[in-house]
Amino acid sequence: MTTTFAVMYSYTDDTELREATRPAHREYLNGFTADGTLLAAGAWAPTEAPGGLLVFRAADKSAVQAIVDRDPYTTAGVVSSADIREWVPPLGPVAGALTGGE
Repeated sequence: MTTTFAVMYSYTDDTELREATRPAHREYLNGFTADGTLLAAGAWAPTEAPGGLLVFRAADKSAVQAIVDRDPYTTAGVVSSADIREWVPPLGPVAGALTGGE
């Protein structure tokens, strides 16, 4: 059984490091998109504090933590904090797919 997790990244203010690391970060995450583990990912809008949201399907929180720990953004020091939460949305057009109800 898989569970949906939302990961909220907060980034440091080092935009040069973030831009230099972005290609490796995206290449790393693309592997999880290809196998269906990563459902969506993206940075917050420029008017928001630097960071992003990633939505994963995984067996448990420790599996997501392992992905986050190996993300080039994490290993390079771009991520200042990562909040991983199990997410069970009850409403919306994709809610059933995210919670296993479809």
